[in-house]
Amino acid sequence: MNGDANPSHQSVSVQVRGLRKSYGGTEVLHGIDLEVASGEIFVIMGPSGSGKSVLLRHIIGLEEPDAGDILIDGESILSEGVMDKHRMAMVFQSGALLNSLSVADNVGIYLREHRLKNSAEIDQIVREKLELLGLKGVEKKLPNELSGGMKKRVAIARALVIEPQLILYDEPTSELDPLIAVTIGQEILNLSRRIHVTSLVVTHDRDLAFGIADRIALMHEGRILAIGKPDEVKRNTDPLVQRFLTADFKPQLTEAV
Repeated sequence: MNGDANPSHQSVSVQVRGLRKSYGGTEVLHGIDLEVASGEIFVIMGPSGSGKSVLLRHIIGLEEPDAGDILIDGESILSEGVMDKHRMAMVFQSGALLNSLSVADNVGIYLREHRLKNSAEIDQIVREKLELLGLKGVEKKLPNELSGGMKKRVAIARALVIEPQLILYDEPTSELDPLIAVTIGQEILNLSRRIHVTSLVVTHDRDLAFGIADRIALMHEGRILAIGKPDEVKRNTDPLVQRFLTADFKPQLTEAV
């Protein structure tokens, strides 16, 4: 998480320009270009290994590009102080909750560690964010007492304590059954409407992507194959795009030898 707990909810825009990244001589991102509008739910979709999460880590500032740039409200994140100026939070695929801490302590940990509020104020903020995610009364529980869906919502509540302008979600429905996955998608939609936060979602979940996105970018092997509104992406005639959108498991029966 970056920035202070300013109560303003002014969202931010994101521009990715010519982003390249290699590991061990193998290029993983091949000159990515995209723009995310302020307040938009933008979904980056694609199969495993397409570079989605690597791109997300660059946008949040966890990795530095080999070439290219990322602009937040028109300012390069490579410039001094820009990452501290904007309030960004990430919801990790695993949830990244600390099992030794209660739900309340997990949600409030950033505010306590940085001494941004006094104890009473932190307790109030934690309660408010948990209630916003439908988690009233779970403050004293430990993460291992929660379902997978509840853990995801706690992780989202933790991201909200800094009043973020941009939330990045890395595979928010992974390891969840379809019904709970729908609930998490609805929470992302609700938050976008309630607090007008910019949301950048990385997923291989096609139902989630087409259910919540204002626009979608489909990645394959470090490149963007298609970008546009959900209906525009569905109509894209690129064979790789259609293969990803229509792929389904069809078991092949073979005769016993």
